[in-house]
Amino acid sequence: MSALRIGVDIGGTKTLAVVLDAAGAVIDHRRSPTGFGADAVVESAVTAISDLAQRASIAPRDFASIGVGIPGRVDAASGHVAHAVNLGLESLDLGVMLCARIGSAVHVENDVNAAALGVHHLLGRPATGSMAYLNLGTGLAAGFVLDGELWRGVRGVAGEIGHIPVDPAGELCPCGQRGCLETLASGSALARLWPEGDGAPASALFDAAERGDERAAAVAARLVDNVAAAVRILVLTVDVDAVVIGGGLSSLGDRLLGGVRDRLDTGARTSPFLASLDLGRRVLLAPPEPFVAAVGAALIAQRPAPAAIVSAGLSESTVAP
Repeated sequence: MSALRIGVDIGGTKTLAVVLDAAGAVIDHRRSPTGFGADAVVESAVTAISDLAQRASIAPRDFASIGVGIPGRVDAASGHVAHAVNLGLESLDLGVMLCARIGSAVHVENDVNAAALGVHHLLGRPATGSMAYLNLGTGLAAGFVLDGELWRGVRGVAGEIGHIPVDPAGELCPCGQRGCLETLASGSALARLWPEGDGAPASALFDAAERGDERAAAVAARLVDNVAAAVRILVLTVDVDAVVIGGGLSSLGDRLLGGVRDRLDTGARTSPFLASLDLGRRVLLAPPEPFVAAVGAALIAQRPAPAAIVSAGLSESTVAP
């Protein structure tokens, strides 16, 4: 059995896969388009795993572990994925299907949870303590790492703070509620509020604000205010040691981080309670690593294989060469 591990991050447009060595370092990677619909998504993952295995001259079943991160509601014990709408998936037994195709157990996890573990690893966070990963992508969600382990909650929805309504008269959210935090502090919110930015709307928005565009400045301020609100929610509910901001909007770097810290520090000046929490010092940026969710998926797979996936998948295996 090899000490190498494979991690796959299935996104709405691309699939990123990595091979980790025994020390957890990326030694190979692969990028390819993601197909749409159940068959195409499964094929995207199988091809990524098979190609990396071939390049390593190892059969997929001889890797120490294989993990997959994917959007949607994921049951990590069974490998079942639900409501991954951007991939055309309403319900898919992904873990069982991949196990059957490659002849090895495949751990499946929500992509934000996978990214949380990847960020925890890449930042070298201590094995004890707590961290929240705030993903500001098309949507808004968080993942929690407590004492080195993912915390998913009772039904696997811990961290879905993007669907906390903060404005009852606000925009309709895809979840069916109005005024959710995701409608105010996410890539999709930015695209709605500032459609002028082609290619890099977040940078275009902040550039325009810095040039004195009053409307851009108002939109940017509202975005920063609501990201700061997300940080407060995470600390006030879980009291984590650190909140690490990642996802597409984190490419703003210090322009976002500095603004969020400023908002948090401003609130602390009028609230002794908030001042006691030292929120500004708890916020960090995720490392600019494109494979963070794939790394996390590989690390998740260090845990024992879910029995449901192994028994169901290998019993109907049609192993890929």
